Amino acid sequence: MRRHRNVKIVATLGPASSSKEMIRALFDAGADVFRLNMSHGSHDDHRARHAAIREVEAEVGRPIAILADLQGPKLRVGPFAAGGHDLEEGDRFRFDLDDAPGDSKRVQLPHPEIFAALEPGAELLVNDGKVALRVDSCDKDFAECTVTVGGTISDRKGVNVPDVILPLAALSDKDREDLEFACELGVDWLALSFVQRAADVEEAKALVKDRAAVMSKIEKPAAIKAFDEILNASDGIMVARGDLGVELPIHSVPPIQKRLVRRCRAAAKPVIVATQMLESMIESPIPTRAEVSDVANAIYEGTDAVMLSAESAAGDYPIEAVTTMDSVARSVEADPNYRNIIEASRSAKLHSVADAIVTAAREIAETTEVAAICAFSQSGTTVSLVARERPRVPILALSPLESVTRRMCLTWGTHCVITPRLNRFKEAVVNATRAARDYGFADETRQVVVMAGVPFNVPGTTNILRIAPCDERLIYATDPE
Repeated sequence: MRRHRNVKIVATLGPASSSKEMIRALFDAGADVFRLNMSHGSHDDHRARHAAIREVEAEVGRPIAILADLQGPKLRVGPFAAGGHDLEEGDRFRFDLDDAPGDSKRVQLPHPEIFAALEPGAELLVNDGKVALRVDSCDKDFAECTVTVGGTISDRKGVNVPDVILPLAALSDKDREDLEFACELGVDWLALSFVQRAADVEEAKALVKDRAAVMSKIEKPAAIKAFDEILNASDGIMVARGDLGVELPIHSVPPIQKRLVRRCRAAAKPVIVATQMLESMIESPIPTRAEVSDVANAIYEGTDAVMLSAESAAGDYPIEAVTTMDSVARSVEADPNYRNIIEASRSAKLHSVADAIVTAAREIAETTEVAAICAFSQSGTTVSLVARERPRVPILALSPLESVTRRMCLTWGTHCVITPRLNRFKEAVVNATRAARDYGFADETRQVVVMAGVPFNVPGTTNILRIAPCDERLIYATDPE
């Protein structure tokens, strides 16, 4: 069994990591969740990777979460007759709907929705912000601009429009096909790109129909403004810093990241910090010190998970990247200051019986020698509430539902276990102590906290807590019925 680590690692699969052997090696190195990037690869590619993950899951006897990441609408300029042109500050340049190849004065922007939303003074960013233009005048089919940051503009480069909410759905036709494919495949999480408003999340959820949990990627300034509503509509959040760093001043991204992570934790919803975390490891076996600090900073903030993208999908050192992230996480979690930071940022708001019980469980874990908190859950909500407290002991997340245990793999501090369907609290206590012993969290001399709801098998009924000995003979001696 792998030594327990609280923060989770998400590893993206791709050409460098598609075989079952490599997926097993990534799991052994520390990956908890595997990401299928729907922007790349065919459905057959993703189907084969999904099957390989499930084979590894069966081999290791541990639930593994699979996250399918939808591409979202891609805004790109059209082609150029000469492949591209260099623009200098002060140059005039036009975007329009004309499909004629571009030149030094204009190029097609085949997105009438952008022109419908633009106003004079708005900014257009091309090629990840390397070229910036200010809109001087515009109409429903063109925008006359002045170059404010010069550079090369070339075929099919991406366009960002940070100043306006675009009248674009978060789901393109491709995304809808990919969403249905991923849900039929049986993924556990679905990440939604280009989210601008809560309605985007609600639309996706209506199509998902509870077949997967929906995660909103925060990558647009509009999503920052509407974050509380988006968070309320979502099952989880990904802080996707790539586009955020393009569309917002780069220096504003770190404080935004901190705020979003803290809000997610207060809402008891898992959050992933993603993009360029160990970027140099695409080509190097050793990361930069700045990258290590970036990963560590996200963990100190209390994120549920950190994510590898091209590092594990297409890089030369996928196993080393996961191993590095695992080592950084363990080093941070062993730092006494980590606990100080995590506990100082704890939310004290109590609104329900379940809130009070998970708070009590955490306080018991802090003041006694219990080995773990064992939480039974039908939906995963109770486990998320326990994780919000960031307790000092491991969380055994127990459920009879395979889909729930897989989804909970993304939640901070959890070790997920599939249990038989239970009918009595005593059965829950016995199963919890067996799991604690079987997975090496306790021996018969230790105690655990057990949480569950009565009546059983009903979501949202967490109402009972017990400190139980891991020696089953003592359980039966004190509760013979």
